[in-house]
Amino acid sequence: MKRARQKAVVENEAPQTSQKSKKQKTCSYGSVFGESDLHTSMDWGNLPHHVILRVFQFLPLVDRARASSVCRRWNEIFHIPDLWRRFEFELNQPATSYLKSTHPDLIQQIIKRHADHLQYVSFKVDSSTESAEAACNILSQLVNCSIKTLGLISTAKPSFMNVAKAHFASALTVVFVNSKSLSSIKIDDTPLDDPSLKVLVANNSDTLKLLKMSSCPYVSPAGILCVADQCHGLKELALNYYILSDELLLALSSEKHVDLEHLRIDVVSENPGQVEFHTIKKQSWDALVKHSPKVNIVMYFFLYEEEFDAFFREETPVTHLYFGRAVSKAMLGRIGMNCPRLIELVVCANGLQPLDDELIRIAERCKNLTAMGLGECEVTCRGFIEFVKMCGGRLTQLSIMEEVLIPDNDYSLDRLHLEVSKHLGRMWFPDMMPTW
Repeated sequence: MKRARQKAVVENEAPQTSQKSKKQKTCSYGSVFGESDLHTSMDWGNLPHHVILRVFQFLPLVDRARASSVCRRWNEIFHIPDLWRRFEFELNQPATSYLKSTHPDLIQQIIKRHADHLQYVSFKVDSSTESAEAACNILSQLVNCSIKTLGLISTAKPSFMNVAKAHFASALTVVFVNSKSLSSIKIDDTPLDDPSLKVLVANNSDTLKLLKMSSCPYVSPAGILCVADQCHGLKELALNYYILSDELLLALSSEKHVDLEHLRIDVVSENPGQVEFHTIKKQSWDALVKHSPKVNIVMYFFLYEEEFDAFFREETPVTHLYFGRAVSKAMLGRIGMNCPRLIELVVCANGLQPLDDELIRIAERCKNLTAMGLGECEVTCRGFIEFVKMCGGRLTQLSIMEEVLIPDNDYSLDRLHLEVSKHLGRMWFPDMMPTW
């Protein structure tokens, strides 16, 4: 009986011992992390301030706004200025776009509480005039802003051009006058005009470094000179070819003007044969390069073949060339003869005649060429290998469609990639689709 009684006592105590050890184990975790830390880590509302702020920075705006309604503390963090340094206003009309718009209530909240926090701002609008006008209305209300970067972007056709010129200029002037720290402005395809540029310069001359205003028909060379005269820190400038002139290049090359690092020129024609393009003299180009030896001169061409006559008949210090439409063999031959500073060349299309001689001439004369892309063109495998052999390992980017290459008696497509890889010093294959 005594042994049975002792056995019963041991069996009854076993579970208690087990529970006690579990409790001790739990306490041991608590001793490592601290019980308060353990409970805090389970409480999302008490996450450290900097952690919530970091999470909010990665959230899309809609999700961030939803998260701000979780509790009062998260709502307070939602309005911290650091979260409103960068903002993209998306303005789309349901009838013309499937993209969602920034909610009007949120826009008003931003204008009311965060206008003075905005520093990097862009407006994305669809093809409707209503969206562009809505963007102008928001700009008109940014009277307490300190914006550093401003971008006006039309995602489809340039809808800002449909806004009344006076309304657009008035809205933009509000930002130009109040910011006083603008360093980067991208306002392509807009009714920007010379008086607006003068306001910009008067208030932001010490800070402006980048100005992109291609396809702004109301800007004249005098407006560009106004910028160059006073914004001595300007490093990047983008404009249309119709503004470019010998006088402008010579002015940009004088000692009192800017030292450009990047000049982008868009050469565009929508009506074949209706635009006669002027010629820029070699002396004017030379003056610019002498004044700014490291300047990158980038030209984007969207012309028809018969409109190229004015270009590259004399030496031109262009560094990057992009042809968005077909370009003739003769034009490519001129590039090989007269573009010794060329670094990158992309040709979207050409006729049905092989470009062997033109590519070899480019390889011979353009000693700085490091990137090449060919779209709907033709070149024999032998001619292409000769081009690569002459350029060698300095071709860091080589994008050629497989359909471009014409097999010949010397090389098949299978052998071509091995031969090209040998001269480049790395494995290379032709592309199945364009990569530029």
